[in-house]
Amino acid sequence: MLENKNVSRTKLAELGEFGLINHLTQNFKCTQKSTIKGVGDDAAVISTNKQILISNDLLIEGVHFDLSYMPLKHLGYKAVMVNLSDIYAMNGTATQITVSLAVSNRFPLEALDELYEGIYLACKNYNVDLVGGDTTSSTKGLLLSINAIGEVDKDKVVYRSTAKPNDLLVVSGDLGGAYLGLQVLEREKQVFKVNPNSQPDLTNYSYLVERQLKPEARKDIIELLSKLEVKPTSMIDISDGLSSEILHICSQSKVGCNLYEEKLPLDPQVIATCEEFELNSTTIALSGGEDYELLFTISQEDFLKIKGNPNLTVIGHITDESEGANLVTRANQKIKLTAQGWNALKED
Repeated sequence: MLENKNVSRTKLAELGEFGLINHLTQNFKCTQKSTIKGVGDDAAVISTNKQILISNDLLIEGVHFDLSYMPLKHLGYKAVMVNLSDIYAMNGTATQITVSLAVSNRFPLEALDELYEGIYLACKNYNVDLVGGDTTSSTKGLLLSINAIGEVDKDKVVYRSTAKPNDLLVVSGDLGGAYLGLQVLEREKQVFKVNPNSQPDLTNYSYLVERQLKPEARKDIIELLSKLEVKPTSMIDISDGLSSEILHICSQSKVGCNLYEEKLPLDPQVIATCEEFELNSTTIALSGGEDYELLFTISQEDFLKIKGNPNLTVIGHITDESEGANLVTRANQKIKLTAQGWNALKED
């Protein structure tokens, strides 16, 4: 993708670090009232009377993304979403980001322009200001680190550690699509290696591929819950897989849970693709990861407020810690939940 001889290639050294930063950020305008000073000084200046939320994620080429099928514009967009999702998981509002990247000399200026197009679109769509960052060289390809900053009223912040027995376990959207999108893209990559002239037909997998390449952080769910006057008793975003996130809530809150297999929300394309790949859809929903949906608990008193809402599914309930975290199968058998999702430190 980066070796197309017909594409203009401007070496980054021609601009220098500050010239590069000025070039990449020239179209970003600050719109948040809390942003006093953005890009252009030693530090950004932010002023707010609310509690501040800060999140960071580091994405490394070859570990977190593969540029053979991840367009740079999509990568920029997704990198922002990954961080905004953490802010929304605290029931907050994302307000600013900083972007730091390290690039090898195989990346021309035009490639970084494409990356920043995605970052710009994410900022615009989610009303977030880019207020700083850093650039440097790399000997290992592309490294992208984003800090997200948000704010929340003191009485509205939601933690992982405050779920209570008898609370209902709720998830937004559907599960497993992003993981299957990755499997489809990896399969097409292998086909391409064998036959570079092959043209992939992703028509039947459009939803899955979009879930992998261009996920959306669920800002809309936070706005929906506010409108419904529902404050979750605990919340987390689904980045590493549903079972991993449920276990985080159970561990932090010192509770157990019963998760019902029959309640897991699955898109028809997920079900069909699981059958094609001969995969168990429940396993994919539990362990897939990168869906960036919100998993949260609510008091039973709030059930009627969310009942029937197409964006939300009650998938289980919280129990006493002594009962442990369990999956209740369609055959009504209890199986201990295990974390089999993404592990950033796992050895190959």
